[in-house]
Amino acid sequence: MSADSRVVIVEDDPEVRHAIAQALDLAGLGVLPVPSAEQALRAVEPGMRAVVVTDVRLPGIDGLELLVRLKALDAALPVIVITGHGDVQTAVEAMRAGAADFLEKPFSSERLAQITRQALLTRCAYLDARQLHDAPQRIESQIVGRTRAICDLRHKLLALADVDASVLICGETGTGKESAARSLHAFGARAREPFVALNCAGLPETLFDSEIFGHEPGAFTGATARRVGRIEYAAGGTLFLDEIETMPMLLQAKLLRVLQERSFERLGSNQSRAMHCRVVAGTKVDLRRLASQGGFREDLYYRLAVVELRLPPLRERLPDVPLLFQKFVFDAARAAGVPLRPLPGAYLADLMTREWPGNVRELRNAAERFVLGMLSGDEAGPAPGVPAESFEQRVSAFERQLIVQALQRAGGRVSVAAADMGLARKTLYDKMRRLGVTRADGAFDDADGMP
Repeated sequence: MSADSRVVIVEDDPEVRHAIAQALDLAGLGVLPVPSAEQALRAVEPGMRAVVVTDVRLPGIDGLELLVRLKALDAALPVIVITGHGDVQTAVEAMRAGAADFLEKPFSSERLAQITRQALLTRCAYLDARQLHDAPQRIESQIVGRTRAICDLRHKLLALADVDASVLICGETGTGKESAARSLHAFGARAREPFVALNCAGLPETLFDSEIFGHEPGAFTGATARRVGRIEYAAGGTLFLDEIETMPMLLQAKLLRVLQERSFERLGSNQSRAMHCRVVAGTKVDLRRLASQGGFREDLYYRLAVVELRLPPLRERLPDVPLLFQKFVFDAARAAGVPLRPLPGAYLADLMTREWPGNVRELRNAAERFVLGMLSGDEAGPAPGVPAESFEQRVSAFERQLIVQALQRAGGRVSVAAADMGLARKTLYDKMRRLGVTRADGAFDDADGMP
């Protein structure tokens, strides 16, 4: 979250307004307290890095009308609605109007701060990702993140973009090695020339010479036409050799010779051709250690690793997860031609607690599943303390909370709680059965049908 983000607090009671502002200020959030909806509408602008926390009961424009107007002003602006005791219908209306969340009075400062911080996290990620989405020509849109490691990586990529030296990019599977290689190519003088990627792990040894160097007609059985190899096709541009560690030793020797002499011959030809491309290699292992152990040619390693770049795993830069995920959601929604779904703040917070063994690639897949509404069971379920995702679940959870609180005030007696809530005892029993409120929640009664 940026330093200029704000929480706009709309509450007409000065004591309550001060208490909310103080609680959020102590939680490290910037606050802007206002006493009316009219003042809130004057304070909020489209694209503002803000969350609005508003009471429902306000003089003049009430909280629900404020919610509607704010959503018309900026549909993605998170609005948290504070409701009075037992006001289930108001909570339902607020959620239907697009409220990010709701709180029932009285609420704890910790709960308020948690919900507000999560909503602000989502808002800032949305605005930052939209900015990147709208400017794909920037390197920040290709190498996404705000952590020091990623900022340093972007700086190095730009510094190396116009250099001819070979670069070795190291990183676990899914960390974005090809994206880094493409950035080296796209943000330098070679941008208008070909970028050619080759996965060494998927290249059969018998096809290496033909694939890399090309061949003349009749060079081998089945070679009926001339073929331009990857090195030649990448002339003026970049040749990216991914998973270089899988290349067999014999082929490593051939590649080393080409890199040393900067020339090659097509199969079936004696004519030497100059090599005019830059070579960038990718590896998911410690290639220097592998070379010292005899599993890779040391001389080839030093040829490839004139400059070595390390890509951090996602678990080492978890603060980048919200921005990355929201960016991938934008991309996936555009590719699928579907409207954007709002991201619950608690969902993004939960993503930051995961290990992500598949790194950025795994996170991108999760974003695509989110856009398509096909989350797996562990992804769809809320973490402890996180509100349920669907509208019906959230309303039911709110209604259950009201009943449990009423029972607590009534010392567990269902009949007293029913009277306190203005419900018939049978109606309250029906709700308790539907919502799973039992003796474990402190309820008891001498009437038949007690859950």
